[in-house]
Amino acid sequence: MEKNLAKTYSPKDFEDRIYEEWEKSGAFRAEIDPDKKPFTIVMPPPNITGQLHMGHALDQTLQDVLIRWKRMQGFSALWLPGTDHASIATEVKVADKIRNEEGITKEELGREEFLRRAWEWKRVYGGKITEQVRKLGNSCDWERERFTMDEGCSKAVIETFIRLYEKGLIYRGNRLINWCPSCGTSLSDIEVEHEDKTGKYYYFRYPGADGSEGITVATSRPETMFGDVAIAVHPDDERYKDLVGKMVMIPLVGTEIPVIADSYPDPEKGTGAVKITPAHDPNDFEVGERHKLDSPSCINADATMNKLAGKYEGMDRFECRKAWVNDLKEAGYLEKVEDKIIPIGGCYRCDTVIEPILSDQWFVRMNDLAQPAIKAAKTKDLIHVPERFEKVYLHWLENIKDWCISRQLWWGHRIPAYYCQDCGEMIVSAEPPKECSKCHGSSLKQDEDVLDTWFSSALWPFSTLGWPDKTKDLDYFFPTNVLVTGYDIIFFWVVRMVFSSLELMGEVPYKYVYVHGLVRDAEGRKMSKSLGNGIDPLEVINQYGADALRFMLMTGITPGNDMRFQIEKLESSRNFANKLWNASRFVIMNLQDEGKEFKSIADDSRGTGQLALKDEDKWIISRVNEAVKDVTANMEKFELSLAAQKAYELIWNEYCDWYIELVKGRLYGEDEEDKKVARYVLVRELKEMLKLLHPFMPFITEEIWSFLPQKAVSADNPEGFLIKESWPIYDISMNYEAEVKKLELAMEAIRSIRNIRAEAEASPSRKLSAVILSSGKDLKDIKSCERYIKSLANITEITFITEKAFAPEEAMSSVIGNVEIYIPLDDLLDYKAEFERLQREKTKLTAELDRVRKKLSNEGFVSKAPEKVINEEKDKLTKYEDMLTKITERLALVEKKI
Repeated sequence: MEKNLAKTYSPKDFEDRIYEEWEKSGAFRAEIDPDKKPFTIVMPPPNITGQLHMGHALDQTLQDVLIRWKRMQGFSALWLPGTDHASIATEVKVADKIRNEEGITKEELGREEFLRRAWEWKRVYGGKITEQVRKLGNSCDWERERFTMDEGCSKAVIETFIRLYEKGLIYRGNRLINWCPSCGTSLSDIEVEHEDKTGKYYYFRYPGADGSEGITVATSRPETMFGDVAIAVHPDDERYKDLVGKMVMIPLVGTEIPVIADSYPDPEKGTGAVKITPAHDPNDFEVGERHKLDSPSCINADATMNKLAGKYEGMDRFECRKAWVNDLKEAGYLEKVEDKIIPIGGCYRCDTVIEPILSDQWFVRMNDLAQPAIKAAKTKDLIHVPERFEKVYLHWLENIKDWCISRQLWWGHRIPAYYCQDCGEMIVSAEPPKECSKCHGSSLKQDEDVLDTWFSSALWPFSTLGWPDKTKDLDYFFPTNVLVTGYDIIFFWVVRMVFSSLELMGEVPYKYVYVHGLVRDAEGRKMSKSLGNGIDPLEVINQYGADALRFMLMTGITPGNDMRFQIEKLESSRNFANKLWNASRFVIMNLQDEGKEFKSIADDSRGTGQLALKDEDKWIISRVNEAVKDVTANMEKFELSLAAQKAYELIWNEYCDWYIELVKGRLYGEDEEDKKVARYVLVRELKEMLKLLHPFMPFITEEIWSFLPQKAVSADNPEGFLIKESWPIYDISMNYEAEVKKLELAMEAIRSIRNIRAEAEASPSRKLSAVILSSGKDLKDIKSCERYIKSLANITEITFITEKAFAPEEAMSSVIGNVEIYIPLDDLLDYKAEFERLQREKTKLTAELDRVRKKLSNEGFVSKAPEKVINEEKDKLTKYEDMLTKITERLALVEKKI
């Protein structure tokens, strides 16, 4: 084995190897241990059709950070992975493949053969995304991986359907549903994505059946007029009181329909009169229910017009709209057209404009299921992080409608309902019945539809642990602890899991819902194929490493808010990894020639109490100890970004930039015992910091850890992996307040002197002397910092004074509280070089002044240029004149010193 890290940080060289070692050793395996508390997260299952994208990378890194942290804290931490069968998406993929390769439709192929092909497709492609997520470093228990259509999950789905059906919570009814003509299936309300688009309001006159003028109605969907059954007006609308109860005619069609009074129409909108088409609008459907109106449909499932549309039969609905409006216009029934912003519902899968249609479908009766879920949030049995998302959750539940769960697809959980072909009886059963329970006939046919994908996903927190069977996993790991999810699927998934768990398990499925935002591009736009602004995480990992991607995501996100993917932040994270790598190499390098020192440091259980620690040792021990407390507190509050940032600042600013520099002199000195103390503290604190950083950057921390002195391996951790180490614990005895205060004063003094150097453009290697003015305790404190100031500020001599009269007249100075630091100009400046530099500055400035003066004296410029431009030039003139005066004065002063 190599004795030190490679010279160059190259994550490609070790990330895959380390992941393979973790997985092979069972590092991700969660055991049922009565001596440990469980901590469980179920992974939101990505679709088997999916490719790893930035949303997955963020969502899963958040989960992995939490699970690694809890595993190190001593919990039996289970992160249960799996994939979703994704009914619509998968069926489309498989059907397209068959059509493209064989030129036939799924219907021509047949259901049984299509499903065989779908399972084969799942076998070949379905595991691709789980292989991809391994690249992120996900520490999932892959031995427990589940699939929403595996035997156990399918058993849970059937059991749930039957239980809810027997309680009257699932029913079959002819109701208005959202229909996607392209996917050929129904959609639940939350699977419809609404977008405001520019549309048109058409104002048509419906003539009175008695030959009167009739009534004018505004509509955005004239193609549905063939299914009109009434015109509704508000009962308080004085304009139409005399028309209520009378008949009007659908223009050109001639069908007579009544004018009815209902609270639905808004007198302020359009004409205040609304056409009622129950088969093609959800609001109209409710009006129709109240008034017991018929519900004739004029649009087919493929979005073409049916025979009710007369000569327009067979036309696409939008083509029909154009032709129908033109005919009505020519006949004199179109009064006007207005441009309006109209909310258009589209399929969440294919963006096709959905068509509300009447259909026999299966529904879940939601009101009774919603109430316990509402109570769980209000009583804080369920906590949203951040809290504001509880309002979103409650608003949806308090306004919930029955959930349409049937889908006109083949891939999915087939509804366990069977219809007797002899007497029409319907039987709901887990197993196919052998005969009809009513007529005892044997001709039974199963329902053709499958269940909504979200029906099985709603059971995920407990079906994956063995429910409905009473398994040891279910008993130990349920309820889970936290669900990590994007705000875009609160309705789709979070709510459904909660009410399903409360109904079937009697308790919430998790205590916390950690809600994160989306990863947007650098301009704040949503990543999408159409914009071409998507960023492939695998390409990022290939170029920068998984740790850099993870750390960028963790330091850029706050609960509930979107983040922007910025390459500069990714490079910054990579630079941080490189800094840690090089610092660790330095530490390990200084241990190389010490023989058995590796073991002595690893086995030293004395802590630091018996060591001859110097002030800087106590300072870094205290700072790391304080970081342990702060990072742990942040993690407990799900402030993962703050926790990562604190780990970053500790490692970069305090350990690398200060402590290593402070002890270099000791490492190269003559005192062998002190060398050992310095090395001991370097290693001890590096190990503590690697533990803090490990959940965020697991690969680099594990690789560095493998080169450091280890404790003797244990039964729980025979390989000595960092992933299995214990999380650091804050120890109040490790707080050294006096030493921290002293070192912070020294650092402030060093920073001040470095700033003076920079301002004077004196190189860091230039030897300087300093005069420090103070008195009393402040003088004593700053004197105690002399060693550090001389070493790190490159000061050869420090003179301490108590009266300002002794301060040098020609010096640059800085003030720190009650301490003043003076650096003589004679030390700071190479007067000859400074004189030459100032001469060059003067020449350059004089040329600029001449240019500006000529410009302002040019009458053509002054008469034609905008006032703003002229004022800018005048400001430049004043600025350059001031600068020239100062440079001239400085030149005179420097010339005297030559």
